Amino acid sequence: MKISVCGKGGSGKSTVVALLATEARKGGLRVLVVDSDESNSGLFRLLGFPHPPVPLMEMLGGKRGLKRRMGGRNILAEEEIGLDGIPSPYLVEKDGLGLVAIGKILQALEGCACPMGALSREFLRKLRLGEGEVAFVDMEAGVEHFGRGVEEGIDGVLLVVEPSLESVTLAERVKGLASGMGKPIWAVLNKVNSEAIERKLRGTVQAKGIEVLGAIPYDEEVFEASLEGNPIQGGKAAEEIGRVLKRLMGGLGDAGPRRTAGAARGG
Repeated sequence: MKISVCGKGGSGKSTVVALLATEARKGGLRVLVVDSDESNSGLFRLLGFPHPPVPLMEMLGGKRGLKRRMGGRNILAEEEIGLDGIPSPYLVEKDGLGLVAIGKILQALEGCACPMGALSREFLRKLRLGEGEVAFVDMEAGVEHFGRGVEEGIDGVLLVVEPSLESVTLAERVKGLASGMGKPIWAVLNKVNSEAIERKLRGTVQAKGIEVLGAIPYDEEVFEASLEGNPIQGGKAAEEIGRVLKRLMGGLGDAGPRRTAGAARGG
């Protein structure tokens, strides 16, 4: 299954992705994390990698060469892309957990991120997963990736909602966009520091027709790891994300994610 994780800036998308990936790997799945957020550069640290992968954008000659080389001799020219078909150094992997990055904005006046959106869309559309394999996609903040059609190749949308009006308002927009693409959508509440806040936030989100899979409590270990750039490990947040992952996979089973013959081998 391929799951996009989205939400407003600062809602904790990357943290949720790292938690989901870690718990899925503990459960015996082979996991690929796709870093599709052109502004956040620290996801590799949360996953425990010493350095990030070389962005797929560089395989195509950077933003200037993207259109010219998209159809050239590279993995993006293939009809299907399996996990074993992603070459190093564009994939960093250890113990069944892998990370690829689409590309980053690194300097002023570099231009818009539209080419990266196009690359994300094509990569996810062609990515084929075998039994026992799962991919989590850390999307850019906001909803522009829906306009670029990045979600075309994913099986479901997980929305990270924090206790703020802006986050709840965005949730309603994302629901409409995901539904318009025929994608199932769920929410996970994040940064919840009291039962009263959880009840209120859960009720507000569910009233918008979005199923809430869980609520991640404030966890000092997670915030400290994020601040110091260390891998995210156990704690209360990991316990809850384990339950979220189980419900997410069960929900996708009901929704019937696409399966493709000849998929890549599991690890």
